Amino acid sequence: MFKTWRRIVDRRRQSDGYYGWLFNPYTGNELVAIDCETTGPDPRSAELVAIGAIKLRDARLLVSDALELRLTPPASLAGNSIRFHGLRRIDLENGIERRDALQHFLEFVGNRPLVSWGIDFDLMILNRYLRAEFDFELPNARLDVAKRYAQRQRCAYSPPEPAPCFKAACRSLDIPLIQRSPLGNAMGAGLLHLRLAREVRSPSLATLAAPTHKVSSKEFLS
Repeated sequence: MFKTWRRIVDRRRQSDGYYGWLFNPYTGNELVAIDCETTGPDPRSAELVAIGAIKLRDARLLVSDALELRLTPPASLAGNSIRFHGLRRIDLENGIERRDALQHFLEFVGNRPLVSWGIDFDLMILNRYLRAEFDFELPNARLDVAKRYAQRQRCAYSPPEPAPCFKAACRSLDIPLIQRSPLGNAMGAGLLHLRLAREVRSPSLATLAAPTHKVSSKEFLS
C-alpha cells in the first residue's frame, strides 16, 4: 500500500519533469537484466560501486547493447568490502560520480521491465540513491530470477535447495559463469531468465524437471 502511494506521488511530481516519461506504461518487447556491486550486504547502508545492465529482446541477450558503470570509490572501500564485491580502488580510479552514473543508467533502462537475481537488493540500493539525487524511485516492472528458480525447484522432482544460489543455479541449468563483474552477473541473470522462460513454455513437466538435452547458451545470444 505504501509503495503504491509513493509511486503515485512520484508520478505526479515528475509528470512535467525530465524523467516523467519513465512512469509511462512500457509497450515494447525488451527487458533489461541488471546487477549492482556494493560495499556490503546491507542495502540500507552499503554504498554503490558499480552497475551492470544488458538488454533482452525476442528471447535473446543483446551483447552489443550493454552498460557497465564504475563509480568513484567511496570512503568505505576497504579490505572487507573488496572481498564482497571484488573491485579494488585501482579498478575504480576512472569511476564517474554517482549522479552521472544514475543518469546513464536511467537513460539506458528507460521504463523497460527489469530482471535480476535477488532484484529486491538491487532496487533498494538504486532507489536509495535515486531518492537522494532525483526524489523518485524506479517505477519499472520487475522480475526476480532467484524466485523463479526457487519455484522451478519446488516443481521439479529433485529436492529443492534451502536457499537458491546464483552459481548453483547457473551450473544446474548449464549457464556459463561469466567473469565476475556487474555486467557478467547481469548477463548470467539474463541467461537464467531466458532458460527458465523456455522451460515454462515446454509442454512437459518432465522437461522442466530433468532436461534430456543440453541447451547451449549461444542460442540466447545476439
